[in-house]
Amino acid sequence: MTAFREKIMQETMFIDPQRCIGCRSCVAACRECSTHKGYSMIFVDYIDRSETTATMPTLCMHCEEPTCALVCPADAIKQNEDGIVMSALKPRCLDCRNCVNACPFGVPKYNSEIHLQMKCDMCFDRTSEGLKPMCASVCPTGAISFGTYEQIVPLRRTKPVNAHVFGNQEVKTKVYLMLPTDADEVTVDGCGVFEGRVAVDAREGESWIDTQVEESDKSNEF
Repeated sequence: MTAFREKIMQETMFIDPQRCIGCRSCVAACRECSTHKGYSMIFVDYIDRSETTATMPTLCMHCEEPTCALVCPADAIKQNEDGIVMSALKPRCLDCRNCVNACPFGVPKYNSEIHLQMKCDMCFDRTSEGLKPMCASVCPTGAISFGTYEQIVPLRRTKPVNAHVFGNQEVKTKVYLMLPTDADEVTVDGCGVFEGRVAVDAREGESWIDTQVEESDKSNEF
């Protein structure tokens, strides 16, 4: 089995910003998870509030080489064999907040009440038991989906992208963004705004998935 084939057979998260309606059901559900101590590990952010009311969910992208773990001086942040980057281990966390400052996606948050860095761990307590993460289980529009590459991608007219360029740094992630683009990577400017590489395909009526398969049954398409 090739590395790519093995990767797409793993269950992961798919984030589609175009489908987010800002309802924050994901935030409420995350807060109710029994292992989160009443705190949400996911956030809904405005993409560019001065220009639009559009929102998108922000959750851990689970980088293949997690910067948060690399900068932790106490080795408090672990990545398991499935590529999921876990929250900091409380006995090891030094309150240094290196991870908070280092993450290119701005995901880890420091909880001053319990003196611990907390972040999305893809509801590992649920997914390891065959359940969906809390956020994906309640999202009414499919902006957050959980499944294998082969389960999710054929049902969408957007392309899965998991390579993100921040200046000279390219970050590859376990989590995919579903975007209307032909590019294989997303370039992000200094303000966290997607640049021109993410653009709607000029070929009207033809989506990225149409170019990948000769025939596709779209009866179950969202």
